[in-house]
Amino acid sequence: MKRTRWTAGPYLVWMAAFIAAPLAIVIYFAFTDKQGRFTLANLTSLGAYTTVFSRSIVLAAVATVICLAAAFPVSYLLSRMPPARQRMMQMLIMLPMWMNFLLRTYAWMTLLELNGLLNRFFSLFGLGPFQMINTSGAVVLGMVYNYLPYMVLPLYTIMVKIDQSVIEAAQDLGANTFQVVARVLVPLSMPGITTGITMVFVPSISTFIISRMLGGGSNLLIGDLIELQFLGNSYNYNLGSAMSLMLMVIVLLCMSFTTADTEEMEAMV
Repeated sequence: MKRTRWTAGPYLVWMAAFIAAPLAIVIYFAFTDKQGRFTLANLTSLGAYTTVFSRSIVLAAVATVICLAAAFPVSYLLSRMPPARQRMMQMLIMLPMWMNFLLRTYAWMTLLELNGLLNRFFSLFGLGPFQMINTSGAVVLGMVYNYLPYMVLPLYTIMVKIDQSVIEAAQDLGANTFQVVARVLVPLSMPGITTGITMVFVPSISTFIISRMLGGGSNLLIGDLIELQFLGNSYNYNLGSAMSLMLMVIVLLCMSFTTADTEEMEAMV
């Protein structure tokens, strides 16, 4: 028991210094004004930003659903490949992650802008130009492109452990493709689905670079507002802390719903 406590000591110190202390500072500034006096004005003023909060949740949810829909079949096919090919495909999936995040997002700007490569291609057929940049669709596209590997890898890690005989047994019992997916693959892959949803939804709802570069000024997200409070002209770190605290609450609520759904699915299985 003493040895266990000693080995846990460094982690407890790290958690206190880099998790508990920053969180306490955020909570302090969220409930105080610039003179350090207690106030609820920072939280009550968040009602003026309901549209931005709603847009952030919707766009992050849409990006997460698209990532899940795209990653599920890809992860399954990847898990059924020979080991050598699996390693090669994993490298190809992670290859864009080796490039700087800003460069990847900037590359999409050159593709989507009015004089970009896509509109030039469409002009060859007498189409366009289409307004693709500075739209909500462009923001979702940037989220999906940047965070899709975070959905693929957890799903692949779980699916590679699913014995092929389980799937074959379901097929032998008369299950069609939809039933195999819904009654076998999805329940057995639920831990990977939950992890993937968390790893995609959390950075998507808090992003600010993607929305700024691909969405323009008309598609502000929560991350943009928080950055403006700390680094912008307003420099209102009390309001920024209140926004950060509300963002944490939203993320925790969404994660609790996901965990509840996972436990319910496991109980049904």
